[in-house]
Amino acid sequence: MALNQPIVERLRVVVFGASGMVGAAVTQACLDDRKVESVLVVGRGPAGFSHPKLTERIVSDLSDLSAIESDLVGLNACFLTVGASAAGRTEAEFAKLNYDLPLSIARFLAERNPDLAINYVSGAGCDSSEHGKVMWARVKGRTENALLALPLRRATMFRLAGLVPLKGHKSKTKLYRAFYTPFSPVLPLLARLLPGLITTPAILGRAMIRAAQGRSQSRILEPVDIDRLGR
Repeated sequence: MALNQPIVERLRVVVFGASGMVGAAVTQACLDDRKVESVLVVGRGPAGFSHPKLTERIVSDLSDLSAIESDLVGLNACFLTVGASAAGRTEAEFAKLNYDLPLSIARFLAERNPDLAINYVSGAGCDSSEHGKVMWARVKGRTENALLALPLRRATMFRLAGLVPLKGHKSKTKLYRAFYTPFSPVLPLLARLLPGLITTPAILGRAMIRAAQGRSQSRILEPVDIDRLGR
């Protein structure tokens, strides 16, 4: 993947995982940004957005996109925010949702969109060596490496730490809600005080859009890099 390609000014985006806390933030940013011409949201259920440039497709199995193949051509950006918590899951179960699924989606899209950029939201602390002791970091590091190896215009890994939830959207993960609910009143303040740890939906969204355009030379963005790109 060459990092010196021309900037893509206008984006035609597909978002996977728009009903989740991270996906909702990214989707709203795309709907608000004039540089994004169209937004296709694909998920297992309604994401809760309405906008003239939004199209939504609901599929029961995200690993089989054949039923909506015609909708998944002519795209130049994919924002992958799918995945699940490691809590209560074996490594095999976790890998099915956090390696097999995003790779299946990415390969399907890459075969049909030669000008595609993919942004994948992994997590701060991912293990690029794939051999560390922390299971989730090891699996997501493997996912990052596999995505970076695909024949894409560009691929950018977003190692997100904390995020101020978009108003009206909560995390689907009980463990995350246990943190976000009591701290939600002070998260906007923490985002200003700790930009390398907590970010806002607007900053994350702008960073995702700019990375897909080609405005980041880094293939892996740590939390402080996300903040810097999205300012």
